[in-house]
Amino acid sequence: MTDAAELLGLTRKLLAAYPPATTDRADFLKARFDAGLAWVHFPEGLGGLGAPRSLQAVVDAELAAAGAPDNDPRRIGIGLGMAAPTILKYGSQEVKERFLRPLWTGEEVWCQLFSEPGAGSDLAALGTRAVRDEATGDWVVDGQKVWTSSAHVARWAILIARTDPDLPKHRGITYFVCDMTDPGVEVRPLRQITGEAEFNEVFLTGVRIPDAHRLGEVGEGWKVAQTTLNNERVAIGGMRLPREGGMIGPIARTWRERPELRTHDLHQRLLTLWVEAEVSRLAGERLRQQLVVGQPGPEGSAMKLAFARLNQEISGLEVELRGEEGLLYDDWTMRRPELVDFTGRDAGYRYLRSKGNSIEGGTTEVLLNIVAERVLGLPAEPRNDKDVAWKDLAR
Repeated sequence: MTDAAELLGLTRKLLAAYPPATTDRADFLKARFDAGLAWVHFPEGLGGLGAPRSLQAVVDAELAAAGAPDNDPRRIGIGLGMAAPTILKYGSQEVKERFLRPLWTGEEVWCQLFSEPGAGSDLAALGTRAVRDEATGDWVVDGQKVWTSSAHVARWAILIARTDPDLPKHRGITYFVCDMTDPGVEVRPLRQITGEAEFNEVFLTGVRIPDAHRLGEVGEGWKVAQTTLNNERVAIGGMRLPREGGMIGPIARTWRERPELRTHDLHQRLLTLWVEAEVSRLAGERLRQQLVVGQPGPEGSAMKLAFARLNQEISGLEVELRGEEGLLYDDWTMRRPELVDFTGRDAGYRYLRSKGNSIEGGTTEVLLNIVAERVLGLPAEPRNDKDVAWKDLAR
């Protein structure tokens, strides 16, 4: 199946069998997945037809024109953008068939159990342990994760844990799918500078994971995690936005609607940031086109860097433009949102929320190293822990 006309025919056939106006949303999404029109480049039986990824736009445009429901990508972004490509590449056929359909339809939300209190920027230093139960073959996991978006609503998690402390830190890590309903999983809200608790701490105590839920080989989890991380940075830095659809939108509207706030200096700075935001938006589009012909590369790190810097500069300028009004804050009541919202609420929220952009999805310092070494080909930073067993590292 590689022909756009054939895909268009299948899409119209789906719409005829399941008219969006009279079909339950969940039923429509399930039917779309089963028809291979969820992600057309995936294999048949897994929501796709083995078609070129570029033809997804043909399906999406026809469904949008017919008013078909979407699968709420913002709510299930971690599953779609990070878990799904990793499961597709490293999961067994049974794992793919079990997880991909409810992941895509949004019946099951996913979170990512990677960062730890002592292993965020240096993720490979993680200390959460997974020990094999030789009697059952299960893995028993103990440890703590942090900065976990959506853990309070997630049914499943992608998890990396140390399975061999005698090896250097980038080895001896294994990658799993973790059941968030296991009695050993405890989720606690982590209140942020905005007052919201969008993130969580997750404590894992004797959590049992069947070996069938392991992705990749034992000890090869760092390699598997690179697939997740590369896709995560594309998902954050390369989000599809219309012109003025991101952080630049609210300040542009304020500028047009509030002429009394304007100054020459603010005008020049806003123009500069508007152009940079547009360049970043178009570069993100190019990055998505790159995905069409292969896997995401380290260039996604550069997009994520630009995203964080621009958001912080634009939100700072918006607060400055609004003057005393920009310093007001609407509500410090703790909320537990299901969505990651970078631009919602008021100028004060956007300013405070943007501070996290340079931490989440890889810190600025880590991403600069990736760009330097993997994109520009500069010499790697000296490392004195490369050949040292993880258990012998200073902490």
